[in-house]
Amino acid sequence: MNNFYPPATDEEVEAAAAQFVRKVSGGREPSRRNREAVLRAVADITASTRLLIDSMQTNAPPKNREEEAAKAARRGRRR
Repeated sequence: MNNFYPPATDEEVEAAAAQFVRKVSGGREPSRRNREAVLRAVADITASTRLLIDSMQTNAPPKNREEEAAKAARRGRRR
């Protein structure tokens, strides 16, 4: 997420946070009883991740997100 152009959108950061919470909580859909805790965790992780991304610094030129995705796809096809 760091040093990409265009940078990660808020929606991408939130989707990554939701994926992380699903992974560590062990379920795709929380029970009604746990829904508020899961939503709060996703919001907290989203905010922390955005803060991290926005505060990171580098001297390297930005990477083009589409070019990097194409490189990864080519590597995947070679395997």
